[in-house]
Amino acid sequence: MSTETTETFEFQVEARQLLHLMIHSIYSNKDVFLRELISNASDALDKIRLAALRDSSLDADISDLHIDIEADKSARTLTVRDNGIGMSRDEVVALIGTIANSGTAQFLKELKEAEDASAAEGLIGQFGVGFYASFMVADEVTLVTRRAGESQGTRWTSTGEGTYTVDTVDDAPQGTAVTLHLKPEDTEDRLYDYAEPWKIREIVKRYSDFITWPVRMAPEPRTDAGADGSGGEGAEGAENTDAAPPAPETLNSMKALWARSRDEVTDEEYHELYKHISHDWQDPLETIRLQAEGTFEYQALLFLPSHAPHDLFNQGYKRGVQLYVKRVFIMEDCDALMPSYLRFVKGVVDAQDLSLNVSREMLQQDRQIQLMNRRLAKKVLATVKDLRTKAPERYATFWREFGAVVKEGLIGDYENRDALLEVSSFATTHDEEAPTTLRQYVERMPEGQEHIFYLTGESRQALENSPHMETFRAKGIEVLLLTDPVDEVWVDSVPAYDGKQLRSVAKGEVDLGTEEEKQEAEKERKQHQEQFAGLLTWMSEHLKENVKEVRLSSRLTVSPACLVSDTHDVTPALESMYRAMGQSLPHTKRILELNPSHALVGGLNQAHGERPGDDVLAETAELLYDMALLAEGGTPNDPARFVKLMADRIERTL
Repeated sequence: MSTETTETFEFQVEARQLLHLMIHSIYSNKDVFLRELISNASDALDKIRLAALRDSSLDADISDLHIDIEADKSARTLTVRDNGIGMSRDEVVALIGTIANSGTAQFLKELKEAEDASAAEGLIGQFGVGFYASFMVADEVTLVTRRAGESQGTRWTSTGEGTYTVDTVDDAPQGTAVTLHLKPEDTEDRLYDYAEPWKIREIVKRYSDFITWPVRMAPEPRTDAGADGSGGEGAEGAENTDAAPPAPETLNSMKALWARSRDEVTDEEYHELYKHISHDWQDPLETIRLQAEGTFEYQALLFLPSHAPHDLFNQGYKRGVQLYVKRVFIMEDCDALMPSYLRFVKGVVDAQDLSLNVSREMLQQDRQIQLMNRRLAKKVLATVKDLRTKAPERYATFWREFGAVVKEGLIGDYENRDALLEVSSFATTHDEEAPTTLRQYVERMPEGQEHIFYLTGESRQALENSPHMETFRAKGIEVLLLTDPVDEVWVDSVPAYDGKQLRSVAKGEVDLGTEEEKQEAEKERKQHQEQFAGLLTWMSEHLKENVKEVRLSSRLTVSPACLVSDTHDVTPALESMYRAMGQSLPHTKRILELNPSHALVGGLNQAHGERPGDDVLAETAELLYDMALLAEGGTPNDPARFVKLMADRIERTL
């Protein structure tokens, strides 16, 4: 059988340690051993097809390239066989016989110095040793291979301990066969056996369903009983020696929709794939295809869901798309490929080559991943923009379901901020039903308006009734009504749009109207300032524990008072959000603005001039402050005292 003497090799100490690590520590899911073997077989089939195209004289059969899986439960063996390129004896020794050609000792040193498990897994990424995953489930592994064009094959055998043997065989078929002598069932804490056909089907369907080549499994051997259970031979049931053997079962679909042209795939097929990977029962809102070519090639098939999942804002929400490498499933939720504000996007990304760790379970942080993340995000945002212009109804559905999540990108994704602003829409005083884009807002701005005005709060109704809106409503100036919690954050991160600053109507001073109107308002303000100077000074001192200043307002036309923040101060809502997240912030005092045209403020000013320091005046000042808090949805500092003072005032009017 052999033309060369069998050689026995001994693993070096470092290699034995690394092999032990491979078997016992690296893989979190033992099922991946079969994925690794099928992936290696698929690569071998790709190589022989290319080799045959380049060299017409190559003595190789490529008429039926495939992968076979044979399981024998009685013998407890599992074989994965391909008729691909195969390996020579020298290649077996170089590629299979040693775990790493160099750097093993240094690698182990760095591994021992790693501070945590994730760092250890990252170091393993430089070693391509997926084949050794077989020893997680096998006591012994035998590899028989023959390189296409050569006459002799090679056998490699090892128990994964101290040694391995290599010998030459004369009758090896083209390709490679890896036979695993599975561990006894009682040595593994599992509810299934890797020789079970149903388990093999499950693993292939999960990890290798879309690879190019057919993965076939031989049928289970027939028992002595007849197929119909009638039991054995007889006059009517004698064995038919001429009957054809049952055909192998093809386990994978080979239908990688992202690798087929648009004309070859129906909407129903797209929708079926979306439902399979998302576990959603509804059709997707939109299908997105992307093919990147050049130095780094990958394909993406993404879906925008038609509704938001109930746990979209939960901390444990699993985000990311499925990652494949050469159609081999690698990761379920690869969050490195999609920014968090697009975490609802589902789909598949299939790369031709990626830097993966040995178990293919953790991506290395390299430039390719970052480039893919950026391009996928741009493609999704471009699709949403197209929806807004070409399919307004579907865009409205998308924004209603996912707008609050997309706006998270305005906080940190500076590169895509302009694109995010273009696809965003907001509730507005211009239209009670239809939201507006910033582009539409700017186009409607009257001559002389310099800023984009907005107001944040809990609901549209509360914002429309806010005293901060009074002068804007009176002058017919449009205001964006922002009611999502994220709005409190991103408005401070986006200084301007199209050269127009974003301004809160509840912050800073209000300066509206034409130049002539502004001059008239300034003249009136100076007159009021002189008239109310004493009251403002007294109230500022009396309420200094709660406010930083009391001043006259140019934004109030109906209400007696309101509270505003300085232009760059943190709003009360944002302050509460930070505290809820465990971040301690000092309390920011606000400004109490008084409406000089309101009868209550005028009466208070007159009373202060007649009897300054009166207790009733002090209580009235406190009531004005608490009323301003209530008007914006806040709570008085001392609700019981507020109720008592209000009851006393009402009683005096009866």
